[in-house]
Amino acid sequence: MNILRSKPSASGLVEEMSIRSRRQFLSSAGAVTLSATGVALLSGCANAAKHDTEASATQQDVIILNTAISAEFEAVAAYQVGAQSGLLSSEVLKVALQFQGHHKEHIEALVNAVKSLGGTAVEAKTDYDFPLDQLKNQTNVLEFAAGLERGAVSAYAGAIPVFGDRDLAAAAASILADEAMHWAILRNALGLDPVPGAFFS
Repeated sequence: MNILRSKPSASGLVEEMSIRSRRQFLSSAGAVTLSATGVALLSGCANAAKHDTEASATQQDVIILNTAISAEFEAVAAYQVGAQSGLLSSEVLKVALQFQGHHKEHIEALVNAVKSLGGTAVEAKTDYDFPLDQLKNQTNVLEFAAGLERGAVSAYAGAIPVFGDRDLAAAAASILADEAMHWAILRNALGLDPVPGAFFS
């Protein structure tokens, strides 16, 4: 999937709305529900953006991409914790590792996008503050993973309308769909309604 084709020209009104949306996204961590890591990264980048009023749409796209990369790294680490916990059945472990593989592919695509925009991609943290003491059985692990996947869906839903490059928005929508499927499958495994409503909130 080529996520970096040249951006089509937009009408003045659409472009103005897009710029306003990007500024809103970058100036408020509360505009998107992210994991703790994502919120921390976004807050730091948003503060930097506030002091640089000349930040271009491309630079802002890099900020959003790096926020997504950070959250994806956190998901990879979380699935690793689950895989190594010894709490998952062989069937569930297989699915967890498959989902982890998807997150690794997301990272690769997002990192490539950052590089193609002339930016520097963030690295994974050496340690994550996961609630390890609360992971006592398979249900706990599935609930933990489902919470992260739900956060990812919310994060990508918030990011899509604020990308300056619409091809990046399309790529984010594709990743969002994958995260939503993860969330639905995990909910189903927990005995919950996999699709609790007609609209995500």
